[in-house]
Amino acid sequence: MAIYHLNIKPISRSAGRSAPAAAAYRAGERIRDERTGALHNYSRRQDVSHTEILLPAQLAGTELAWAKDRAALWNAAERAERQRNSRVAREYEVALPAELNPAQRLELARSFARELADRHRVAIDLAIHEPRAAGDPRNHHAHLLATTREVTAAGLAAKAGLDMNGSERRRRGLPAGIDEIKTIRERWGTLTNEALQAAGLEARVDHRTLRARGIDQEPMPKIPFAALQIERRGVRSEVAERIRAEYRTRVQARVERAAAMQFVARSEDAAGQPGAQSLEQLRRQAREAWLTMRHEAAKRPAAVALEHAAPEQGALQHNVQDKDIDL
Repeated sequence: MAIYHLNIKPISRSAGRSAPAAAAYRAGERIRDERTGALHNYSRRQDVSHTEILLPAQLAGTELAWAKDRAALWNAAERAERQRNSRVAREYEVALPAELNPAQRLELARSFARELADRHRVAIDLAIHEPRAAGDPRNHHAHLLATTREVTAAGLAAKAGLDMNGSERRRRGLPAGIDEIKTIRERWGTLTNEALQAAGLEARVDHRTLRARGIDQEPMPKIPFAALQIERRGVRSEVAERIRAEYRTRVQARVERAAAMQFVARSEDAAGQPGAQSLEQLRRQAREAWLTMRHEAAKRPAAVALEHAAPEQGALQHNVQDKDIDL
């Protein structure tokens, strides 16, 4: 089944990150950060299948050699920022359907990159990663590293896209940032489904949350990659265990609520029959039954709770994670 995944996140100095480091890692290249002097060398990566820089269509025919050079572009992004907590780049991380072939996945990623570049007038540094040998074989994904400033013939200009402040967005009559994110998420889902349809495939993705789709199921937990790495070395990860325990607790609570609601529904139906107990009495009994069920469930091993949870539709979209370490 096709997986929907779009993660939008800033590359910020406040988190100890830099644009040249992020670009070098995603592109699998060697780039020196001119601001700090640090050399970031990831040229030995084997999972990067394609890289390219896309510029806004409005700049077609303009000579922008600096913007098409990865090291020059991201060092320019660093020079454009003056504050210690500046956002120096923004990343759009997407899952590419394993059902598509490599050429189809590339065209899908390019289409999304072109639209973002044109919509926000920024440069997009596209890198496509293949699944790693030790990871999930379906984990085809792409990183779209965007400048936070508009690209012009004269260089990087004012903040753009999601990095434009709220007052400027209102002055320009643009939607609020959260609405822009929703639009981008929906657009990625549309592009993905169009690519799947064009390939003659029946698989489809849905950008909406489970709640928005009316699916009453607990989303699968997302375990941080660093925690998974620890476990793969045979070492216990407290973070991963805590996340899984919290997930089991949520699943059990959901199961108990569903059982209690069913009991109440049956009781309300019975309340309309001659000689039946009052509705208030039935609700009190339902509450007592729910408490008893919860007490008994607490005595069982946590794993038993999962046996009663229905498998989630689209659960893989929460489990298949990018195998990169943020830089």
